[in-house]
Amino acid sequence: MGRRRVDIVVLSDVHLGTFGCRAKELSSYLKTISPEILILNGDFIDGWQFSKYYWPRSHMKVVRQIVRFLAKGVQVYYLTGNHDEFLRKFSPFKMGNFQLSDKLVLDVDGKRAWIFHGDVFDVMMKHSKGLVRLGSIGYGALILINKLVDLFSRLFGRGRLSLSKRIKNGVKKAVKYVDDFEATAVELARKKGYDYVICGHIHHPVILEVRGKEKGLVYMNAGDWVENMTSLEYLDGAWTIHRFLDAVSTPVGNPVHKTPKLPDLPGEMPRAAKGMAR
Repeated sequence: MGRRRVDIVVLSDVHLGTFGCRAKELSSYLKTISPEILILNGDFIDGWQFSKYYWPRSHMKVVRQIVRFLAKGVQVYYLTGNHDEFLRKFSPFKMGNFQLSDKLVLDVDGKRAWIFHGDVFDVMMKHSKGLVRLGSIGYGALILINKLVDLFSRLFGRGRLSLSKRIKNGVKKAVKYVDDFEATAVELARKKGYDYVICGHIHHPVILEVRGKEKGLVYMNAGDWVENMTSLEYLDGAWTIHRFLDAVSTPVGNPVHKTPKLPDLPGEMPRAAKGMAR
C-alpha cells in the first residue's frame, strides 16, 4: 500500500524511552505517510524517565524512520519540550535538513504558524520542578496500570479503555488547566499577530477556530503518543487531527468552535512566556 502525501505532520509528546510510549503504533503510522515537513514538537525523547536498561527495538525503529525521512530530503524540525530540555543547551542547531530549536515560526501557504511545546506556560515548571517530576513518575505508573486494564478490557470485548484520560477529564482542576493553557496560547498568538498557534505538552489533541476579536486565529494541539495516538496533518490548505486508532482524520471544521476565556493566571506569567509575548 502506498504512502499518503502530507504537506506537514506535527507529532508531540512521543516520550520515547518510557513504558507508556506507543512506539509500535507510531512506527505503523510513520509507514503510511510521506511528509514534506515533519515537526517533532517536544518530549520526543523522555529525558526525565530515560534509562539505559529500557530502550526497546520499537523505540529505536521510530528513530530510524525519522533518519530515513531525513535521508529522503524531508525537512525535520525538532522543538524541545520539558522532558527533553537537556537538548536546549544545544539549541539552535542546524545540520542539512534537520533543525533543533525551542520554537518555530513557519509560513504555511501565506499564513504564519507559531509552533512550540508549551511548557513555558506551566507555572509549576518554574516554581516546583521537583514536584512536577514526581508527578510525571506517578503518571507513568498510572499508564502502566492502564495498559493492564486495557488488555483485560479488550480480552472481554469491551474495547480500549484509558483510565488516565477518564481521571483527567473528571478532575475540575485538570479541565481548568487545559482551558487556561489554550487561552494563554491564544492571547499570546493574538498579540504577535499569528494565524496559527500549535502546541503540545498537555496531551489534549484539538483544533479550535477562535471567534471574536481573534477571528481567523486557529489554536491546535497535536496530542500525544502515550494515550491519544494523534498527529496534526496539513494537506492542500486544510489542517486535520489524525487519530491512529480510528485511522481517520478530523478536519478543522468539525470540532466545536469557541473563543477560550482568558484565565486569571496565578501570580505572574512565567518569564519565558513573557519573553515570547514580546
